[in-house]
Amino acid sequence: MASFGWKRKIGEKVSKATSQQFEAEAADEKDLADGDDANWVHATKRRKEVLLEDCVKRSKELKEEGANLAENRRYREAIHKWDEALQLTPEDATLYEMKSQVLMSLHEMFPAVHAAEMALQRNPRSWDAWQTLGRAQLGLGEIAVAIRSFQMSLHIFPMNPEVWKEDLSWARKLHEQQKATKTEAVQALANKKELAQESIPDYDFESDEIVAVCAAIAEKEKALSAAKTVVIVSASGTVETVTEKENCPATPDETLFIRAR
Repeated sequence: MASFGWKRKIGEKVSKATSQQFEAEAADEKDLADGDDANWVHATKRRKEVLLEDCVKRSKELKEEGANLAENRRYREAIHKWDEALQLTPEDATLYEMKSQVLMSLHEMFPAVHAAEMALQRNPRSWDAWQTLGRAQLGLGEIAVAIRSFQMSLHIFPMNPEVWKEDLSWARKLHEQQKATKTEAVQALANKKELAQESIPDYDFESDEIVAVCAAIAEKEKALSAAKTVVIVSASGTVETVTEKENCPATPDETLFIRAR
């Protein structure tokens, strides 16, 4: 039977100095590789930062160009500039708010409301976006919701005199006029119904006048039924109108005439 012994370890015949040199070289290569990875990650991150900075810078330039165009009433061109800026910085709430103002100047209220809502989705604390939204809602005739938007703007920036004195005051005045108009319309409709009910006379169908009228109508109908008018068309196509009495003799021969009432 064969006897068991300890297995020889791998690399047992390699000298200690050679082993230490190999380990040192491997450690250097690992450090170099780790350094290359770190440099690559850093370079990628830096490129992203530079690209973002360029986008923000270009977006700012486009925003200013659009603002200058809007001041000169070149609204369509301004919107085009701001749309380009939004491609670079889609989370910029001020771009949407400015776009909403210009759309209102073009009397495009539905897109103006949408643009203001997009601004508030990106920055719900923007008091000027709430103010712009309220003005766009007023343009659509949505007075109650516009008042709420102005109130939200004041809640964020209570010391804004423009919203207090102009926007909210005007919206409340319009709301009071709207309620008064509705009240007047309801009252006019009620008066119209009441007048219509009063205009129908209450006839006494058993009075002597009504009985006399009914008797006269009956006599007239009786006289008309006593004399009957007959249209007779001969076989040759001749048309003749004949008034016959109740005691009228027999009608003409049906072989010669066609009788029509």
